[in-house]
Amino acid sequence: MHTRTILLASVLLGSTLHAATPAPTDSLVRRHYIGTSAFMLGNFLAEPPSFYQLNGGYWLTKKDVIGFEAITWRYWAPLGIPYSDTDERQFDYPGTVRSWGLGVAYQHYWWKGLYTSAHVIPFHQTYRDTLEQVIQRGFQLYLILRAGYHLEFGAGRFFLEPALALPYWPVEPNLPESFQMQEQRWKNYFLVEPSLHLGVKF
Repeated sequence: MHTRTILLASVLLGSTLHAATPAPTDSLVRRHYIGTSAFMLGNFLAEPPSFYQLNGGYWLTKKDVIGFEAITWRYWAPLGIPYSDTDERQFDYPGTVRSWGLGVAYQHYWWKGLYTSAHVIPFHQTYRDTLEQVIQRGFQLYLILRAGYHLEFGAGRFFLEPALALPYWPVEPNLPESFQMQEQRWKNYFLVEPSLHLGVKF
């Protein structure tokens, strides 16, 4: 199963939880948060993406949040492949990519829990062949625009954030030639990617 299928399932889960979750509070008693992504459930698949994410941040005001995120994951095919072609293994790389990134995010609330956010994540890339031997290292600048809804429960201590995102990677130098042959078939952005973040405030 392609990794984006897990993201779609995450949004469905978020919609279910929304129905039973009270609206977010307007309190700034708890300004800090730590969280992660429900996409980590994909690590239980037969072909796990080895995806791990840790988020943390601070409410500057009731409407403005600054956040930081550490992410690592592995993938087998270009990120720009649309949903309609995600089961076509003919588009796979001749190996895998392991990404390690540390990023920053700014989140703004517009109305109740409705928000938009912008993320900048520089990734260190390690390219491996089909024998898992490292063949090259590179860099990727990964940008995300996200629109979602912040849901709080447990007296405002816990939260969920179902969202839709537009990821874009304008800079990706030093791709191995064999990987580039697959990459050039597709766009360097994806429309539209579901997500579900969850966390705790303190």
